[in-house]
Amino acid sequence: MPDHGFAHVTVARSRDRRFRPEIKPHVTGRRRRVSVVDGIRTTGPINTFIDCAGWLSFIDLVILGDALAKKFGISAAQLVRACRESTDYYSGRAAVAAEFVRDGVDSPMETRLRLLIVLAGLPEPVVNFRTYHEDGTWKRRFDLCYPGIKVIIEYDGRQHADSVEQWNADLKRREEFDDEGYRILVVTARGIFREPERTLERIRRLLISRGMIGVPPIDPAWREHFAA
Repeated sequence: MPDHGFAHVTVARSRDRRFRPEIKPHVTGRRRRVSVVDGIRTTGPINTFIDCAGWLSFIDLVILGDALAKKFGISAAQLVRACRESTDYYSGRAAVAAEFVRDGVDSPMETRLRLLIVLAGLPEPVVNFRTYHEDGTWKRRFDLCYPGIKVIIEYDGRQHADSVEQWNADLKRREEFDDEGYRILVVTARGIFREPERTLERIRRLLISRGMIGVPPIDPAWREHFAA
């Protein structure tokens, strides 16, 4: 998360309020679920998500929601319900972002890539898709996948292979995908931060070429959240 610049401190009584540099004090009579982190009493994950809706961008808020879901075992459905039921000031904005939170997301860049696709109006890929051996044991996990047309969208944070062994392992893995009929489209950080439009065009062309029916044109709404 981006640094806010202030530590927010909430107390239950006005006389306990203190004004200090880089501290923003609040007073509330509402009950708050409290977590203890490194000996410090903090707001619980869901209240923190709602509070952060007041200053985080939409993209960063969804990234936070995905991370909270994974770290604390809060399902996306639970987060949506909690935001809708909350009467906190930023609960409405939080509820909108919560609708885009998904279970099982592994990284902020995976969230960014999925949101780029979805906000452009393209079909949403399945998150955390798994394949299994014939005996039912787990075989592979894909971050973003279109199972019906066997397309994998993969974010790769490495600018080059970490080692010869890693390079060979990647080649073997992709050969196995080819044998099973999967097509992999790899996206790097450049494809998200510097060339998002090209990334969207690559994805749309691949979906169409693999036989997906009714792929819509790219919606320019994505530009509100990603630099073109």
